[in-house]
Amino acid sequence: MSIDNYHPADQIVSVMQRIYSKGMTTISGGNISILNSNGDIWITPAGIDKSSLKRADIICVKADETIEGIHKPSSELPFHRMVYKVRPDFNAVIHAHPPALVSFSIVGKIPDTRLIPGADSICGKVALAGYALPGSKKLAEKVESAFKKNVRAVILENHGVLVAGKNLSEAFKALETLDYCAHLQIKAAYLEKAVTLSNTRVAFKEDDKERNKEEKQAPEKLSTAHINSEKTARQEMVRLIRRTYEMGFITSIQGDFSQRLKDNGFLITPRWVDRKNIQENDLVFILNGKKEPRRHPCASVKLHQYIYEKHPEINSVIIAQPLNIMAFAVTGTDFDSRIIPESYIMLRDIPRLPYGSYQDNAEIIARSVSTQKPVVMVENKCIIATGNSLINAFDRLEVLEYCAKSIIMSRNIGCFSPVPDKEIAEIIKAFNL
Repeated sequence: MSIDNYHPADQIVSVMQRIYSKGMTTISGGNISILNSNGDIWITPAGIDKSSLKRADIICVKADETIEGIHKPSSELPFHRMVYKVRPDFNAVIHAHPPALVSFSIVGKIPDTRLIPGADSICGKVALAGYALPGSKKLAEKVESAFKKNVRAVILENHGVLVAGKNLSEAFKALETLDYCAHLQIKAAYLEKAVTLSNTRVAFKEDDKERNKEEKQAPEKLSTAHINSEKTARQEMVRLIRRTYEMGFITSIQGDFSQRLKDNGFLITPRWVDRKNIQENDLVFILNGKKEPRRHPCASVKLHQYIYEKHPEINSVIIAQPLNIMAFAVTGTDFDSRIIPESYIMLRDIPRLPYGSYQDNAEIIARSVSTQKPVVMVENKCIIATGNSLINAFDRLEVLEYCAKSIIMSRNIGCFSPVPDKEIAEIIKAFNL
């Protein structure tokens, strides 16, 4: 169930714990608020450990300014109020101190949200506000000025970030995505200048208009008789998706997984469902181009289907955007998997495909993967990892990300030297590659 259906205090507790667990704030930093339809503001308390908040800790500031709760409200309540005053389209505000975004705040810059498609739409316009004392009227005025410019997020100079949304889910997704973009830009800087997508390529197509269009063209639906026997497969898939999210390889709304089933159908992740909280019955069963009732597969479903049709030896596909390897995808830097023998055995050489191939022709990518080339990089878009099982595909994704991280880390201590061609030839022969 979406957190938007929770009580406001429970929503705040859930999201604050998530922000803290992702290292986006400290136990004393950051605050969250929700504006109710009756004008009440629910907000985190001042001076209470953010990692262990309970429902009873959350404060309700009534429309008449009376306060209900066992603590004092956050000292930064004024700029929450200011956001709601100038932006009636927003009902939730998050303030946090993610290190990557703080790094932008202390150099007076805004992260590039156009390195990957979709991020620009999720984050909305982002502004930079000059420094002012936390909790002061001057800070509230600076926040007011920024949000009057029709932005969704504000980088607070030498402070942190403020993100708002029509609900708390939307605000969190914007924060998480903006933080991802900041990390990605920083990682890419270790390699070379990142490539920004053009206006025609950065657009996010999964809006309501596109969704309605797809629903009208939806394939014939399957009966539930095909679904209930795959309980174990669904359980395993959900566990791995959540694990991948916790490792930071995907975000709450990005990351597509599928696995082939015995009857040649396959399970695939849905769209518009939070990857951290995904449930077994959220997964979509696909068979011969038909989907199960009342389910919406992720936008890459055709690519998964093409891969399974062309490669009977492939039983699982993962599409993800792990930060370190994506730093290679958004720059012109080539990735070399020959850092240690094990990485080459697992990954082989990684084909690099242009961004347009993903948008325009899924069959190009389907033909590019094979047992000899199980992993493919698509510029400014994603990594596609395949395997003979879901855990095999995940293993490759994990090895790839760790290799990319090792190469980036090596930039500060010396020159990267891959395993020489002669030794690679020995590996190929010894392991029958």
